[in-house]
Amino acid sequence: MSRMTGSLVFVTWLLAMTTISTEAQKPAVLDTEGRAVRSGVEYYIVPAATDIAGGLTLIDRNNSCPLYVGQEPLAEVVSLGTSVIFTPYAAGETVIRESRDYTITFQAATICIQSTSWRVGQEDPETNRRFVVTAGRASYFTIGKVGTGIYNIAFCPTESCPNCRVRCGNAGILVENGKRLVALDGPAFPFAFRRVRDN
Repeated sequence: MSRMTGSLVFVTWLLAMTTISTEAQKPAVLDTEGRAVRSGVEYYIVPAATDIAGGLTLIDRNNSCPLYVGQEPLAEVVSLGTSVIFTPYAAGETVIRESRDYTITFQAATICIQSTSWRVGQEDPETNRRFVVTAGRASYFTIGKVGTGIYNIAFCPTESCPNCRVRCGNAGILVENGKRLVALDGPAFPFAFRRVRDN
């Protein structure tokens, strides 16, 4: 190997290591008790303002499969929704960090007998927004900090598909026929992550 080739290999390796180090140093996403959110642990995704509605859950949008990601309505006793786990794209990562890629999967069985992982659905022709649905191949989402313990969820994969041209979008709530559905391409909705007890 020539000296020039050796130097090029070293610089490439150094750049790769620097990128990995920078990604690992991104701040941890914190739960409602100020602890780092971890992969493989169950959490409820709840609104940052608790007087708006309940936590996220599976919603039957139109009496057929697949089920959609939606929000429990506001009730006298507010529901925390259905728990999820986050799975990092980066192998071996155990702490959920801001601006990294993760899949999100509800921990529930459904009558649809299909995956409960979140994925970005097709654009709705009436609203021009993309609903977040379950079933099929999971999409990678990211989490961005808004304030102390308050976060936005977005679809904008970078680690999992660095060369893809994707239409990024923040997750917000779209009310349709009284149902609160998670949809992209509109105002972002602030969420918090509440760890499920005893796990």
